[in-house]
Amino acid sequence: MEAACLRQTELPHASRLFTDFTYHFERVSKFYRHAPRNLQAARAAAAAIDYPEERRKALVEALRTQNGDSPALALLALPGTVAVVTGQQVGLFSGPAYTVYKALTAARIAAHLTAQGIPAVPVFWLATEDHDLAEVDHAWAFGADHQPVALRGEGRSDGQRPVGQIPFDSVPVAQLRDLLSAFPFGDEVSDLVAQAYRPGVTLGESFRQLVRSLLSGFDLLYLDPLAEDVRRIGGPLLRQAISQAPELKRALLARNVELEDAGYHAQVHVEANTSLFFVLDGGRRISLKSQNGNYVSKDRRYSAEELASSAEHLSPNALLRPVMQDYMLPTVMYIGGPAELAYMAQAEVLYEALLGRMPVVEHRASFTLLDSRAEKLLERYRLEWPAVFEGEAGLREAIAQRLVPAELHQSFEETTCSVEAALFRLGQDLGHFDPTLVAALEKSRAKIQHQLSKIRKKSEHEAIRRDTRAGDEARFLAGLLYPNKHLQERLYSILPFVAKHGFDLFREIYERINLDCPDHHAFKPS
Repeated sequence: MEAACLRQTELPHASRLFTDFTYHFERVSKFYRHAPRNLQAARAAAAAIDYPEERRKALVEALRTQNGDSPALALLALPGTVAVVTGQQVGLFSGPAYTVYKALTAARIAAHLTAQGIPAVPVFWLATEDHDLAEVDHAWAFGADHQPVALRGEGRSDGQRPVGQIPFDSVPVAQLRDLLSAFPFGDEVSDLVAQAYRPGVTLGESFRQLVRSLLSGFDLLYLDPLAEDVRRIGGPLLRQAISQAPELKRALLARNVELEDAGYHAQVHVEANTSLFFVLDGGRRISLKSQNGNYVSKDRRYSAEELASSAEHLSPNALLRPVMQDYMLPTVMYIGGPAELAYMAQAEVLYEALLGRMPVVEHRASFTLLDSRAEKLLERYRLEWPAVFEGEAGLREAIAQRLVPAELHQSFEETTCSVEAALFRLGQDLGHFDPTLVAALEKSRAKIQHQLSKIRKKSEHEAIRRDTRAGDEARFLAGLLYPNKHLQERLYSILPFVAKHGFDLFREIYERINLDCPDHHAFKPS
């Protein structure tokens, strides 16, 4: 089976905003500053960046503390260098596979821009500030049977502590090692994980160490926004946002109405008392609500002046975060998934008010990885991707249809056609004799068609019952390609795929990223 190129519209649960952004950008252009996949847009975004050298120096020093020296850092230190930025929550075992696809997309685009005369480096923003531990304390992998297995770490949180600062007391490395032991590179992958995810090490540091080890050949820079020297860089932007908070809120509320009136959705809900800020205090990230020009938490009230005076101890909400990110970094392009692209449609009004510019927004590359067995099964049963996205039941049904003998298929077709023709003639004759009887015939026609379909499905089920191997093959395909009815990249960690195919997988994915094609790609690594 040749590598498949699937339009995003063919994938389950794609939002209208995302598919229009991808294939009909003119419909959503008023919600973004620049068109995607457009070199001239990248040049315009780079030209709009007014990035003070003092800020660049502070950023480079902060990144040096977190990353050490590297060619990418040396390039970023030069005036005029821009950043291609992506990021992800710091989840267990590097989170879903699309985490790596984001990083490799950023690296690929940065290299392309540099080759086109726009010096650029890839930067990975570690989303350590989020405080929902339940979203990131688990990962999904598979073993020899290619069925999804949930792995969960144990860390203590009061629901307000930033996840990046939480150390895990227990990490399921042994369970992961047992799963991956069936694969050629399982031990090597498990060793890297064991070095990164150790009891007592924070989730943020473990995530950074593992992703950096896996992608060591791509010279990405990793930025943890919880570091004090990083927060100092963002302080002026947060102070500005506090001073303009009422107008920013009005702009966001108006933008949400615009999106909904255009038939799209607002990814982040905004109300009159929504605040753009959290307070970082005592290891907690405390939610704030706006109230009569002040800000209130569960325990206390803050004036706008109080927050402004300690802006380095504030954390932005989901809509303000990318703006702060692109104030701190000379961002020419942001790489995100469908949800993040939706955030940016709302955040555009904040960019306009606070920065006067906005980066190009691009969707990350997206993949489904096959293996030799999956490739052969898809070919053998002549399966199309819509059947895959029906899950195991849909695949069983599609395979069953292929297992029914050809002569029986033909007999069903001939019988159906003959019955339809006979009923049509009967309907015409009844219409001439007594038109009131035609309605009764139509009801009978539906019952006859239902019974024919029912016996046809029974024959298909009998075929698959006789071929028990086919049932196992449907289960295998669903487990690998559409586990738990999720896109593979959105559920599984990248780790079992590396264990199965080897570390050259990252280079192969990098080379397959097509900067001109927004489609989803399914392929078998070599």
